[in-house]
Amino acid sequence: MYSVISGDIISFTSLTVADRIRVEEGIQKLLEELQRTFNTYSRIVRGDYLECVVPAPEEGLRIALIIKSFLKSLSVDARKYNGNRARIRQFNTHGIRLAIGLGKLSRFIPEEGVVDGEAVYFSGRAISGETTYDKERIVIKNTLFFVSANPEWNEQFKPLIGLLDVLLSKATARQCEVLYLKLLGQTEEEIAGRLGIGQSAVNQHSTAVGWNAIEEATAYFKTSILKR
Repeated sequence: MYSVISGDIISFTSLTVADRIRVEEGIQKLLEELQRTFNTYSRIVRGDYLECVVPAPEEGLRIALIIKSFLKSLSVDARKYNGNRARIRQFNTHGIRLAIGLGKLSRFIPEEGVVDGEAVYFSGRAISGETTYDKERIVIKNTLFFVSANPEWNEQFKPLIGLLDVLLSKATARQCEVLYLKLLGQTEEEIAGRLGIGQSAVNQHSTAVGWNAIEEATAYFKTSILKR
């Protein structure tokens, strides 16, 4: 059993070349960090679409939130975009659409770039809108999804995923930067040193983004999957 996370960066093609390069370079460093920390296998299928295979499926939600909070931390200045400001605001608000597919992989050969099986089908179809699971909810206001072959899990996690989606959509870039580092397991002291701010500021950002609720949500997801 694996968690496979598929992601589609919002409004990527509307970004300037400089901003696209900044986002691409950031994502590459992020995927390297995930590989070191969680032993994931990730690939960028095209500039704005990525797949991440999580061998420990119970970490699927945590890693999805790491990816989403990191993308939202890469906020761009919408004022310089003139006619595309609305699309850029969508990028700043949501960052990326993500779907967690939980299931088996019939073939997984990282060294050959081969990933095949129901987990990747679930996540990919949720992103593309071809899935039969909540197809009507694949809209810009909903950017975080969970799909598995287990209907009970789908219903169990649906409200949790929806609330987390709303919570992150309201978070600022700085709050998401703090959240990203906390999800990676860094302490507030370490985050303060990395960001060059006081620990009290880190704590304020952490509280504002809803860290306690997010931590409980990822723990609940992890425990639920481990009980399968």
